[in-house]
Order: sequence, then C-alpha cells, then structure tokens
Amino acid sequence: MDQTHASSPLAGAVHDLATEVVLALRSGDHLATVCGAAGIDQDDRTGIAAARVIGADLLLPSVLYGRDPHPGDVAVLDRAVREFPPKPGAPAATAWSHWHMISTLQRVASPPPGAPGAYEEPDTAWLQEAAWQSFTHQLSVLAPLAVPATPSAVQRAAANRAVDLSRGFVRAVRRRDWLQAAGAGRWLAAVGGAPASLGLDRGLDFVELMGGHRDPRVTLHVRAARVMAEAGAR
Repeated sequence: MDQTHASSPLAGAVHDLATEVVLALRSGDHLATVCGAAGIDQDDRTGIAAARVIGADLLLPSVLYGRDPHPGDVAVLDRAVREFPPKPGAPAATAWSHWHMISTLQRVASPPPGAPGAYEEPDTAWLQEAAWQSFTHQLSVLAPLAVPATPSAVQRAAANRAVDLSRGFVRAVRRRDWLQAAGAGRWLAAVGGAPASLGLDRGLDFVELMGGHRDPRVTLHVRAARVMAEAGAR
C-alpha cells in the first residue's frame, strides 16, 4: 500500500475519494456515487473531513459533464460545509474553498433543507500582490475552483496572470512538486493563456506519470484539465 495512503485514516479516505472522482471522470458515469464507492456516507466523520479536503471536486464529474450528481454525494458535501466552516482568522484559501463548495451545491444540486445560504466572495487582494511563486502555490491549493462557467475573483486573477502560472508550473515540475504542478496546469487549461512554448499537454502527461501513482489528486487535476481542453476543442 502507498505510504501516503496508509499514513492516517484521513489520508486514506482522501486517497479513496480522489480515486473515485478520477474513475467517474474517466467513465463519465453520472449515476455512480463517488462517496458510496469509497464507503463513505454523511455519518462517517473521517469521510466528511476527507470530503472537506477534496472540496467541491467531490461533484466535479457532474460539473464537467453537466449531469445531476448522486444524492449521496450531495449529502456528504453539504455535511462537510456544515461541519467544517472557516474558523475566525482562517487562511483566505480556506474561505475561498468554503465559498466554492457552497456555490457548487447551489448550482448543480438541490441543497438539503437548512443548507447554508449565499456566501459572499472572500477578498483577493492577497492574490493580486503575491509574487509568482506564491501565486502559483495558492492557486494550486484552490485548483477545485478551476472549472468552466464558474466566474469568481480567483478565476479572474488566474486569467490575468497566466504567464506567472506558466512559470510556476515549470518551477513545480523542476521541484518535483507534482500536486502543485497539476493544480497550476489545471488552472491554465481552465483560463487559457499559456505560451505555446510551455507544451502544457505533454507537461501534464509527465506530471501524471511521475506523481499520479502516489497521489490520485494529481491525476484528478490532470484529468480535469483534459476534460476542459477536450470540451474547448469541440
């Protein structure tokens, strides 16, 4: 068993959820339940925490393929939103992830009764002022926001700094930070603007080859980038 997968129950649950999202993206099967396949329901405390780590990507197959999500997955994501709201003084990336989970639930599903209402977009001044290295790191943490038809201040910041993201992608590959590279590549696929000389498609293939077997979140981001690129090419 992969050491990362076995390091803790939470890490194992994150690994399993990300793996099931990848399988759903590959098959395009909107009827499949990501959480059910991973053995997680809304009463599983560790599973709910894992869903908070995965964030809105729990419903990514529905978002990218325009299909209804499984009710069980909606229930788990809703429970994660309720159970793990941002604490006072939480990092801006945490607030943005929470915002995206709520907005995704409202957009692609019928939230359960009592679900959180509208949540105002957090601030992005910290992104505007960040050096390109820090900008790439922060955007990779927020890679679940890199989806089509989901305008946000983070997405606009990414579109305005595609060259910085491209530099960050190369740097992450050189540092063998495959998760950061996959997240940056996903953003570039979502917003465009990468220089042709970057060779993003081949770069993502390399990132998945090197890092996907250790962390399925790498494959998740790469697969999301491919689905978006294929949709844009049609």
